[in-house]
Parts: sequence; C-alpha cells; structure tokens
Amino acid sequence: MRFKRSERIVFMTQYLMNHPNELVPLTFFVQKFKQAKSSISEDVQIIKSTFQKEKLGTVMTTAGASGGVTYKPMMSKEEAREVVYDVIERLREKNRLLPGGYLFLSDLMGNPTLLNRVGKLIATIYMDEDLDAVVTIATKGISLANAVAGVLNLPVVVIRKDNKVTEGSTVSINYVSGSTRKIETMVLSKRTLPENSNVLVVDDFMRAGGSINGVMNLMNEFKAHVKGVSILVESKEVEQRLIEDYTSLARLSDVDEYNQQFTVEEGNSLDKFS
Repeated sequence: MRFKRSERIVFMTQYLMNHPNELVPLTFFVQKFKQAKSSISEDVQIIKSTFQKEKLGTVMTTAGASGGVTYKPMMSKEEAREVVYDVIERLREKNRLLPGGYLFLSDLMGNPTLLNRVGKLIATIYMDEDLDAVVTIATKGISLANAVAGVLNLPVVVIRKDNKVTEGSTVSINYVSGSTRKIETMVLSKRTLPENSNVLVVDDFMRAGGSINGVMNLMNEFKAHVKGVSILVESKEVEQRLIEDYTSLARLSDVDEYNQQFTVEEGNSLDKFS
C-alpha cells in the first residue's frame, strides 16, 4: 500500500505527539511507509515548520546514522495565561474554602481536560531540564504529577506516608509539617528511584512548605537532584516559608473562614514564559 504525503504527515504527527521527548529514528518512518529517507525528511520539515508557526511545540531533528526526530510539547505564554486564569476562576467559586485555610481541589484534580493543560504548562517551564522522574506525595498530587509526566514522558515517583508490604525495602524520614508543626513520616521504596536522578517535585497545595521540604530531604537520601518544584496553589499568607525556589499557578490570600471569603490571584508561573 502506497501512502500519500498527507496521510504520512497525519500519522507522523500523531505518532510524535503520542511519544513526546522520545527520539524516533527516521528509519522507523522509512520502513513504515516504504519511502526514501529524503522524502521522510521533507515530511518532517513540513511538520516542524507548522508546529513552530502555530506554537504547538518544537520538532528537533538529529543527523547521522542514529539520528531521528524528537517532539517537545511547548505551551505559548498566551495559552499559559488562559490556563492560569481558567484555574483561578474555578478556584474563586463559593464554598471551596475548607477548615484550616485550605481549598477544595478534588474536582480540579479529577478533571482530565484541565489537568492535561496544567500538566503541559508545568512541563513547558521545566522542559529543558535534564529530568529523570516527576516526584509527588500521595495522594492528591498523583493525578497532577501524572499529567506533567505524561508530557515529559517520564515516570512518576509517589512518596507515601505509610509503609506498605508491596513496596519492599524502603527509605523513610521524619519531617516537621510547616503548618501544623507536627512530626510526620514519609516513605519511598528503594527500587522506585535510582541514585543521582534529576527530579521535578509537583504538588497540588502548599502552605509553609514543610511537606516539600521533607521531600527534598528524602531526595537527599537517594542522592537525587531536585531541579524544580511546582505547585498548583500556594498560600500567600505564611510567616515563614520553608521553600523559596518554586513555581505556582495561583496564590491564596485574605482568608476569612467565618465568612467564607478569600482571594485567589496569579502565581509566578507566567513569569517563566518569554
């Protein structure tokens, strides 16, 4: 069966988008379509120029016998702004404030369409980091971490607060919660994360940053390098923040639990877009 160029481009585009940040040898497409390498290279150039023009991401080509094509999903600042303000509008809904100054986020964490967009936004910020895994804390951050990892094409590492038999040998640390000042425990299986890995830490909500600080200490036990920390919502009114270098999509402030009033504003994520 002989494929038309338009048919080849449709297939190649979908394949690349389903395999982000993965080097796909040109020989794969050559064998698939039984076309000359020069013709496949021309197809790739068409895809590359279209993606660049429409700001859909970056298509990178590598020359040589082991060369190929890699698709890096990217989000423009305009689209990122739309995502941020979509999140903010949802967070401003009434009856979302919970005791202790937290926000109800389960509906957002269960919205795959929204999470896919948020995941792409966060992934764009850290796309150029040499990452090996996305790390989060069970349980609310898992869906967000999966969304980010799906764009980066990386595994998700889930830190738990209790030891399970199915985890095998584990490493555990005690840390002080930044908000409650209570001593808590977090656990990670030794098999989950190789030593000297580069990781991105993702979570849904942060107050003082005690949990994230605990994650970073646990990463030290694995000799891992934390390349970034990204939060969906941060609480602005914190006297002593334990984490300084991070990105957030939204900030919560002016919390009045009695009257169910609060303010949600833009975080610093958009500052990372040129």
